[in-house]
Amino acid sequence: MHSPSPRSLVDLPIRRLNRGDLVPCADLCEDRGWPRDEHRWGLLLSAGTGYGIDAPDGKGLAATCLTMPYGSDFIAVGMMLVAGRYARQGIARRLMRHVMETAGDTPLTLYATEQGQPLYEDLGFSPVGRAERVGGRFEALGSGGSPSASASAAPSSSAVPASGLPSPASSVTTRPAAADDLQTMVRLDLPVFGTDRTHLLARLPAFSDRLQVAEEHGELVGYAALWPSGQAEVVGPLIARDTATAQALVAALAATTDRPLRTDVDARHKELLGWLTEHGLEPLSRTTVMTYGIPDLPGDAARRFAPLTVATG
Repeated sequence: MHSPSPRSLVDLPIRRLNRGDLVPCADLCEDRGWPRDEHRWGLLLSAGTGYGIDAPDGKGLAATCLTMPYGSDFIAVGMMLVAGRYARQGIARRLMRHVMETAGDTPLTLYATEQGQPLYEDLGFSPVGRAERVGGRFEALGSGGSPSASASAAPSSSAVPASGLPSPASSVTTRPAAADDLQTMVRLDLPVFGTDRTHLLARLPAFSDRLQVAEEHGELVGYAALWPSGQAEVVGPLIARDTATAQALVAALAATTDRPLRTDVDARHKELLGWLTEHGLEPLSRTTVMTYGIPDLPGDAARRFAPLTVATG
């Protein structure tokens, strides 16, 4: 049986994905060497809109793409995946053109891999930033800079300085989020992210293994979530007043798991990236933040340390 020609592939119909597509979406992730991430797909398809092209050979999906709307401010595009057997035959371009036509005048943003960036540039997207993905086992450091006891032994609510160890000298404390923290998180998040993402934040308690907030003198100054992806736990979103607060949140979350951590840090936050490296995480990959129809992302990049996932912007 001959493979479809490139022309017939780009003429295949595009359809909306739904929760019944979770397994085919996970299969496609696995086909491209990504974690299956049915858990993440569940969140994305409930809060966003998924598009897919069924494989002409009848074996699952040939391609997927996900859009996450933020009102009329912008739409984040992610999960652009093409099955290996259909790669480089125009399907990704067809999906992106469909997304762009559907979005109309609403600006778009995405995180582009090195392989995908030329396509997005050709479609009119412009680079506006970069994210560095780091991962590995987080090691709490002793006062001499050497690894201390396992991070999982650290307390769940404490003052945590840059070393990742509790210290009464720090005025920032972290604790597990409570149900009545959500409205305060949304108020903190709005000027940082630049637009309302209540539809995502409201799903974090059920989606996350752990949701942690940082406070100083009773005022919420940051929050972060920890959620499962394959054999690792992802830290994201990570919103914090400053680097020390971001470090406190990461250390507190790391203390709750024995699994490796992974996070996508805005490359402007070099101090946090250096700190994560000192604590055992290693560079894994990098992506380029790109926009279409808007000169830059809104919000406050100084307090926006890591996204929930690159698929949500």
